[in-house]
Amino acid sequence: MGCSSCGNNNGTHSAGCGQNGDCSTGSCNKLNVYNWLSDMILPEDYVPFNIVEVRFKGSKKLFFRNAEGLDLFTGDKVVVESDYGYDVGTISLSGELVKLQLKKYGVDENSSEMRKILRLANEAELKKYQDFKDKEASTLESARTIAMRMNLQMKISDMEFQGDGKKVTFYYTSEGRVDFRELIKRYASEFRARIEMRQVSYREEASRLGGIGSCGRELCCSTWLTDYKVVSMSAAKVQNLSINMLKLSGQCGRLKCCLNYELELYSEALQEFPSDDVKLKTEAGIASLRKVDILKGSLWYCYEKSFDWIPLNLDRVHEIIAMNKKGKIPATLSDTAKGAEILNKTIEFKDDLLEETDLNRMDKKDEERRRNRNKNRNRGGRNRNRNQKRSANKKGQGQGENKNPNAQKKDGAKPNNQSANRGRRKGGNRKPRPPKKD
Repeated sequence: MGCSSCGNNNGTHSAGCGQNGDCSTGSCNKLNVYNWLSDMILPEDYVPFNIVEVRFKGSKKLFFRNAEGLDLFTGDKVVVESDYGYDVGTISLSGELVKLQLKKYGVDENSSEMRKILRLANEAELKKYQDFKDKEASTLESARTIAMRMNLQMKISDMEFQGDGKKVTFYYTSEGRVDFRELIKRYASEFRARIEMRQVSYREEASRLGGIGSCGRELCCSTWLTDYKVVSMSAAKVQNLSINMLKLSGQCGRLKCCLNYELELYSEALQEFPSDDVKLKTEAGIASLRKVDILKGSLWYCYEKSFDWIPLNLDRVHEIIAMNKKGKIPATLSDTAKGAEILNKTIEFKDDLLEETDLNRMDKKDEERRRNRNKNRNRGGRNRNRNQKRSANKKGQGQGENKNPNAQKKDGAKPNNQSANRGRRKGGNRKPRPPKKD
C-alpha cells in the first residue's frame, strides 16, 4: 500500500513521497492501521492516551509508554528503552486507536514490563542509526558465509541492527534444532556486538521479507494479516481445486493463507449438494456424478458405458432423487436434445464403439510394421548378394577373354573352364571356336 503522494509522476517515473515508508499518512508502513480519528476535532480537556505503537524494521511493532508526555505524531523518530542500550523506532499509531490494538494483541496497558519512550531522536542519533542500516546488507552476507562454512542446517533470512549498534538480531529458519553456540562466538568476534538468534516460521519469514503474490497484490502477511491459522489440504478439496502444489503454495513454501478466506462459504454451499455416492436411475440407464460447480450450482452426470457428460441444475437433481425414492424412474436426465442423443447412444450400444479405446489396439499394428520391416531388410540383403555375384562374374569373364589362348596351349595349361561356361551360357549349345593357327 502507498499514500496518495506516492502516485505523483514527474514524467519519467513515480517520485514517491520521499519518506521511504515513514510518511505521516501511515499508508506506506507494513501492517499499518488507518487512524480514522486524525481528522476529528477533540475536546479541549482531552488527555492523549499515554501508550503509542512504535514500528521497527519489517513488520515488528511494539508498544511503549509515553511517560514524559511528549507530543508524538505518526512518523516521528523516537529513542526507546531496550534490554541492552537504546533503540530507535518510528511512531506508527497514537491516540485512542492504540487501545483497540492493545486489546487485539492481548497486551495489558497497566503492565510494569512495558518500556518507556526516552526522547525524540536528534540528528546525531539518526545519523548513527542510518549508518548501521547501511551496513545490514554486507553484514547479512558475511553472516551467511560463516554459517555455510560451519555446515549448519539453517537459513539466515534477515537481520536487524539496534539503534546504537550494540546488539544485532539474526532471524533464521530451520527444520530442526541447531547448535549455534560456536556460531554466536564467531559472530560476536566478527561484528563486535551482542548477538541474538531468533528462530521464525516460514510464514513469518515471508512476512518480514515481503513480496508480490500470484494474485498481483502484496502478500497478506506483509500488509494486514497478523494471525496465521492452520491451512490443510482439505480446504482445497472442499473448494474443488486441482491439487497442484505449485499453485496452492505461497512464497513461504506452505499452503496459501487465502485458502481459508472462502472456506466457510463453500462448506455451507456443499450441504445442499448430493453425495458422490448417490446415483440417478433413469430408463436410459444409471448415471453417476462426475463434476460439480459449487458457485453456479451445476452438476455433470454421465451414463454407464458412455463418455458424454450431461449438465444438470441442482433443482433437477433433487427432483430426480425424490422420484427415485418414491419408486418412479424418469425417462432421461434431461429433456433436451442432448439428453435424447445420450439415450440413443446408451440403448443402441455396440461393442465396437469401445474398440478404439483399447490399450492394446496398437500392438497388432506394431507387429505388422516389424514384419514388413524385416521382409524389406531380407529382400535388400538378397538383392545386394545377387548384385555382388553379377559384378564378380563380369570381372572374371573380362579377364578370361583378355588371356592369350596360344600361350595356354604352348605351356600345356588347361583352358579356363569358367570362360568356357560363360560362353556356353551366352551362346547356348554352340561350340567354342577353335584357336587360330600361326
